[in-house]
Amino acid sequence: MDRGQLAEFLRIKRQGLQPTDVGLPAGLRRRTPGLRREEVASLATMSTDYYTRLEQGRGPRPSRAVLTGLARGLRLSDDERDHLFRLAGEQPGPPPGPPVDVRTGVLRMLSRLDVPGLVLDAKYDVLAWNPLAAALITDFSALPARDRNLLRLRFLTDRQTELFGENATQEFAAEAAADLRTATTKYPNDPEIARLVRDLLDGSPEFAEIWARHEVGRQQSLCQTIFHPQVGRIDVICEVLVVPERDQRVVLYTAEPGSESDQAIRLLDVIGTQELTTRS
Repeated sequence: MDRGQLAEFLRIKRQGLQPTDVGLPAGLRRRTPGLRREEVASLATMSTDYYTRLEQGRGPRPSRAVLTGLARGLRLSDDERDHLFRLAGEQPGPPPGPPVDVRTGVLRMLSRLDVPGLVLDAKYDVLAWNPLAAALITDFSALPARDRNLLRLRFLTDRQTELFGENATQEFAAEAAADLRTATTKYPNDPEIARLVRDLLDGSPEFAEIWARHEVGRQQSLCQTIFHPQVGRIDVICEVLVVPERDQRVVLYTAEPGSESDQAIRLLDVIGTQELTTRS
């Protein structure tokens, strides 16, 4: 264990984080940059005294559970997490599970987009979405957190086939299943991924058939035709933008500018806004 390097690494990563990066209010002006030690300790689920001793280079050798908490609290990338473990004299091992926190900049971009967009983690949980995506696909806020998952929507409900038609959903099904198998290898100890695979195998013969192929891959951009009950047919291209340090992706549903599909999305934007105003 290199106590000096570990202390310096923790201090630098803490000072590089802003409260808004971890979902905390900005508050009053701070005398020093970054988060306070007590804030990191709370995010990492440990005592402030213990964290302070680690950052001062006089703490005991941290356990793997403590290191995992620090990596989570400091929002470390996979490479940074591995480095943290090695500084503490531990072999990194696989990450515990896909990160669920979305960068503030990604959330800001999502809110300003004029096309439907959402953020997925490695197991296809929908972590964030804009109002247009909710109007296009489904109101994710009305679903239980566990059901905000595109694989559950695709294989365990009729919603995806109803919206996108049979051919498009078959293509998505194959790519998404291959993507999920990659996630099971990267996060072998994540109970949520294991539960998702089990539920899909038990509830969908189609998924079980695809899963048996042992295909591994990454979802690419694809064209889809959406049959929306309010605005009719919309031909879209699903563009996938990767956020590598979070193992997340931003999915954007775009249409040819000036086309009927583009006009349908604009109309959907108006309808969604009117409905939101009415509910408010």
